[in-house]
Amino acid sequence: MSPIFTTVGVVGTGAMGRGIAQMAAQAGSQVLLFDIQAGAAEQARTALRTTWNKLEEKGKITPGQSERWASQLQVTAALGDLAPCRLVVEAVVEKLELKRSLFADLEGIVAEDAVLATNTSSLSVTAIAAHLRRPERFAGYHFFNPVPLMRVVEVIAGLKTSAQVCQALTDYSRQYGHTPVTAQDTPGFIVNHAGRGYGTEALRVLGERVSDVATIDRILRDQMGFRLGPFELMDLTALDVSHPVMESIYHQYYEEPRYRPSVITAQRLAGGVVGKKVGEGFYRYPEGVAEVPLEPSVPVVHEMPPVWVSPKAARRQELYQLLKQFGASIETGAAPSSNALILVAPLGLDVTTLAAVERLDATRTVGIDMMLEDGATRRRVLATNPATRPDMRDAAHALFARDGKAVSVIRDSGGFVTQRVVATIVNIAADMCQQGICTPQDLELAVTLGLGYPMGPLAMGDRIGPTNVLEILFNLQTVYGDPRYRPSPWLRRRGALGLSLTHEEI
Repeated sequence: MSPIFTTVGVVGTGAMGRGIAQMAAQAGSQVLLFDIQAGAAEQARTALRTTWNKLEEKGKITPGQSERWASQLQVTAALGDLAPCRLVVEAVVEKLELKRSLFADLEGIVAEDAVLATNTSSLSVTAIAAHLRRPERFAGYHFFNPVPLMRVVEVIAGLKTSAQVCQALTDYSRQYGHTPVTAQDTPGFIVNHAGRGYGTEALRVLGERVSDVATIDRILRDQMGFRLGPFELMDLTALDVSHPVMESIYHQYYEEPRYRPSVITAQRLAGGVVGKKVGEGFYRYPEGVAEVPLEPSVPVVHEMPPVWVSPKAARRQELYQLLKQFGASIETGAAPSSNALILVAPLGLDVTTLAAVERLDATRTVGIDMMLEDGATRRRVLATNPATRPDMRDAAHALFARDGKAVSVIRDSGGFVTQRVVATIVNIAADMCQQGICTPQDLELAVTLGLGYPMGPLAMGDRIGPTNVLEILFNLQTVYGDPRYRPSPWLRRRGALGLSLTHEEI
């Protein structure tokens, strides 16, 4: 099959431009490389030839394929040499005026019906195209690094982009094996927008001294199945990349509380402690490997107190089954005895609030996160309140570790860790659907492929139950009084009607 764009220009031949050129050549296009930096385009061609040679040696591509693809690459000395291109993709630095100037020049070089595209990750597609004579042929075409491995690409329509241009880019993406998702021109597009909740909410948890970096990472990996904890991820992407994106999306949305950045990352960026690439971030990296503190050992408790469970506990029957399995002495009276360990299992509320509302002895009260089925997680999370006695904390820890499953004990927090982070992710995704930024299906695809989440955010919400997510958010608002937790209308209405979060109105 012939490529939709027979000749493709790539302006900017760094890591992103090089990856885009590789995909275009593999789709069968002739690729013209241009970079303002002397020698950069030639270096990119040499690097791509080396990459293809290695793939051929390993048997990943057919014999002779490396030479054929390499023959499709051509280095150009001047921007005017891109005149034959049917598509030109820009992958230069994120500076609005630079991109505007570049495309103004390109518009006078390429044919009237050629497509112009920007690989911007944070700038407005509409703003870049604002001074073009033909903005209808201009679109966002946002890839992820490394381009050959991150097989999703966002096709972004600016305010005046024609549907035909977006369709052509979508079809072309499929020709070289990527999954295209379409988005309206809004801050962060799909992936960078949907990804706000994971890092920013984890930073709030850290800022409240609920727990330490390693424990928060362990909880989110083991309870929800994230491949990397939020602080591992920030160290990998580096704060000099991720913090400016946080700030950009926050300010572009006129200080919308859902996207509020953290002073923690601002300070660490200012101090140069940006992540793995410099040897120190949230973790230290001696010899390139993260230095992770050991988990606290399970306390030894010689005499276990009886256990009383609040009648308002989430998954109360499942909690009783666990306690029976562990051989606990369970109290079933209307109120706990004077020496009982008191267990609460809130959704969204903190242990302190429940102890006060239910008039429980706070010194003996410990919370357990029961948002998910116990069998579906690799870690249990307990929370103390400011008054919890050490002996009751240790008793709860020892009890819930009896079967060998990992247990983390954190300080009091509305929604523990996983509840508040996941509810924030789901809520932001629901609001993206409410705004019509993309379809629910494209959102789920983009996030799972672009961020590597264990499932799409709407699927997370359906797994937990939209009504439970709503309860968590409403209760987080009660605890913190912060409008960042206000539920999206998309979530609220589907939760009220018992619909899936992927349900679209006819």
